[in-house]
Amino acid sequence: MPKQVLVIEDEPNIIEAISFILSRDGWTVKTHSNGLTAVETVLMRKPDVVILDVMLPGKSGYDILRELRDLPQTATLPILMLTARGQTKDRELAERAGVSHFMTKPFSNAEVLAAVQALVAPVGDAK
Repeated sequence: MPKQVLVIEDEPNIIEAISFILSRDGWTVKTHSNGLTAVETVLMRKPDVVILDVMLPGKSGYDILRELRDLPQTATLPILMLTARGQTKDRELAERAGVSHFMTKPFSNAEVLAAVQALVAPVGDAK
């Protein structure tokens, strides 16, 4: 069964690029673009990985990440956070909130694919 990724992002070009590269790699890609309903969508869809933008309408990616980490069913869910703001303080904020991997925009397709694959690789099976 293909792995499912949920892309929580409000920029259509980024959604399209990520959807293309991951679906080409065999992933089932679902998308969501509203920060206010992002946590409920994660709980409903039960993805294997979440790609989460920092700046979303309604609620920040940091707040969404903290909420997901506080719930038992999503406490260990692999979450890749994307942001156009890649300062050290942004990375530290994401790490304190429990992010699995942090990536700044712009990114390469290969970087996103490698990060997502690494997040779901069994322990000891990293490439």
